[in-house]
Parts: sequence; C-alpha cells; structure tokens
Amino acid sequence: HERAEELDVYRATGAPLSPVAGIPTALKDVFTTNGVRTTCASRILENYVPPYDSTAWARLSGDGAVLVGKTNCDEFAMGSSNENSAFGLVHNPWDPTRVPGGSSGGSAAAVAAGEAVWALGTETGGSVRQPASLCGVVGLKPTYGLISRFGLIAFASSLDTVGTLTRSVRDAATLLSALGGKDPRDATSLDGDRLDYTEGLEDGVSGLRVGVVAEASGEGVEPGVRTAVEAAVERLAALGAKAAEAHLPHAEYALSAYYLIAPSECSSNLARYDGVRYGLRAGGTHADSVAMMFETRGEGFGAEVKRRVMLGTYALSAGYYEAYYGQAQKVRTLIIRDYEAAFERFDVLASPTSPTTAFPIGAKVDDPMAMYLNDIFTIPANLSGMPAVSVPCGMDGQGLPVGLQLTAPVLGERTLLRASSALEADLGLSLRPPILP
Repeated sequence: HERAEELDVYRATGAPLSPVAGIPTALKDVFTTNGVRTTCASRILENYVPPYDSTAWARLSGDGAVLVGKTNCDEFAMGSSNENSAFGLVHNPWDPTRVPGGSSGGSAAAVAAGEAVWALGTETGGSVRQPASLCGVVGLKPTYGLISRFGLIAFASSLDTVGTLTRSVRDAATLLSALGGKDPRDATSLDGDRLDYTEGLEDGVSGLRVGVVAEASGEGVEPGVRTAVEAAVERLAALGAKAAEAHLPHAEYALSAYYLIAPSECSSNLARYDGVRYGLRAGGTHADSVAMMFETRGEGFGAEVKRRVMLGTYALSAGYYEAYYGQAQKVRTLIIRDYEAAFERFDVLASPTSPTTAFPIGAKVDDPMAMYLNDIFTIPANLSGMPAVSVPCGMDGQGLPVGLQLTAPVLGERTLLRASSALEADLGLSLRPPILP
C-alpha cells in the first residue's frame, strides 16, 4: 500500500515510470524476499525470513512493481497439481473441484482469478506452462539463463528457470523485458543487456514455419485438447504461417530422463536442510547431530519431496550412477539434437501444453506415474533449455481452458511472442473464470 502511494505521488510529478511500475505482482513462494517469509510451501522452511531479495524480484521492485503476495505452490516446486503444499492445496478458478496444475499453480490461479495482474513462477519440467494451460493464462518459460536464478530456492539447478504468468502475451513481453539481462551473481546467467520484447510483437506470422510435433498427438491426449490445438494451428496457417509435421524421435524418453536428472540434483540441493543453520529443527533431545538431522528432515519434508530425494540419491549412488544418471544425461543430449534438427526446418514447434485439461482434485495424487505424465509435453523444452510458451487456444467440452505450446530455438523469445500474439488476437478469447463477477 505504501509503495503504491509513493508511486502515485511520483506519477503526479510527470516523471517517466517503468512499464511495470505500480502493477500488482504475485511471486511464487520460492523467490527470496528481504524481510518477507519464504517457505517453498514446506514445513522445513515454515518460518524462514530471508535477508535478501532474489534478482528477479529486485529488478521488478526496483522498477516500481508492487508485491501483493506470495503464492502457494507444490513443496519445493515438486508436483503437477499443487496438492503437495504443506499449507493446503490450490483450487482452479474455472472449477474449484479441480486442480490448477503445478508446481506454480498458485501463481496461475491468482492471475486467472484477478488477484494479481501478473505473477512469477518457476519451471523445472513444465511448472509454468502446465498450470497456465489448466488455468487459461499465458505461461512463458524463457531460454535457460535468460533470467537470473539468484535468490530462487533451487530444486534442480540445471533445469530451474524463472517464468511468467500473465493474462496477455503483451504482458508477458513487458514482464520479460524487465527481468532479463546478465546477473554476475548467477554463474548460468547469459551475457547481454535487457531487451524490449514488445518490439515487433504485432508483426504477424506470415511465412513463419510451424512444425506440428507428431509425437505429441497420440494416445493419452484428450479429444477436447486435440481439437482445440489442431484448430489453433489451422488459424496460424490461415494467418500466413506454413505448418507441417515435425518429429522429436527421442521425446518419448524425456520423462524417464527427467525423473532421473531432476531428483538427482534435488537430492544434492536439499541436503542443506539439516536443522543446523536455518529452517526447522526438530524438537526433543537428540543423542547426536545425525539423529537431529534425520528427525528434522523426516518431520520437515512431505511425501513427494522424500520420494524424489530418495530416487535421486539412489540414481547417484555408487554402482548405479552411470547406469541411471549418466544414461539420462546422454538422452538429454539426444533430445537437444532432435530440437536442433527440427529447427533447421521450422521456426517454432507446436503441440498441446498438457495432454489433459484440469483434472479433479485427488484424482491422481495416489498415482505418481499418472501425475508425472501431465508434464510429458513440457519436459523436453526444460531438458534442452529452449524457450517455450503456453497460450490459451480454446475450451474443451467441459468449459475448461486448453493451452497451445509453442517452442523456439535458444533465445527465440521474440518469435514465440510474435506467434502467440498473432494467435491471441485472431482467436479473440475472453477467458474469464465463472467465479469472477
């Protein structure tokens, strides 16, 4: 409130303001915020108050954005439905009996419900695009390293990417423009100055080569999703794009590779939560520090986090490292090569963002494999580091939103946003959840 009033006074002087100044912004609760509790939706960090800001939030707040709140998420960003939070689940604004997707489900739901103009989320295997699809908003995952990860509490460091959730493609471009640029505090941050991604946004798609990913149209894709995505590709073609079938031969192995690489990195990153320096420390009398650590981690982590930590520890253990983690990294290289080959023929690749629309709360919580399959179309872009976006492209027969995923080569954000903007304008969708007046 005070920050908004300061900006009103500044605006009254006629001084220029950033495009993000005064905009109500929500942050997924994995970004450190100086003096504001940051929990990662986990008991183990329930009372953690960071002494510094993440670079992403520092850049937005420095340009005048107003923080309206931290959003709920799956614990340590591990999940696809936002049912894994220590602080309760999140409901989908389109149907409160259904999930919003995850792990950035709170951010997607907040934007869809009008609680914030836009929000930041994070991507490791689709955690911005998948909830964007299920909640009917625009979800952008930039090229790995384009936005600094400093102050983003890590899940899997070689995959984690800051992403945006917005009501429009122009808002996504505006937000990305404020967030990009080199950060010396992040060793994976790409060189380069901030760019204005709103430039050329309305240039259309005439001549754009669109590859429709054949491997993303088979069994498991709901009919309503397939129909909406096919219609969206037809609209792009009607606007002047050239669509043809594309192939990612090794994409079928992406899910398996991801669930070896991400848990392996997770088991290392989460080793720091031991009850010694910060976060939860289990009560009671302990014979030694090892017993205290075991009890702290047992009490502090939820079931899904424990599952992934144990899986990653096993994959990295002596005798299994090369057979599991090493092989998964080789598959990752093959997927990158698939993308490189596809982008010799196409400017963007199109597929459904998710094989389904929002599913009922509790429907998949006891079936990890069924839950993991929600990210089958989003994971390849994370493994390859390519930029991708989910843009609303229609509704299914139940009145639930469907997202079209577009993927571009490294640093192809302008092309992604231009194509998404053209489709958005052509479809003219007014996605307003029924809970809104």
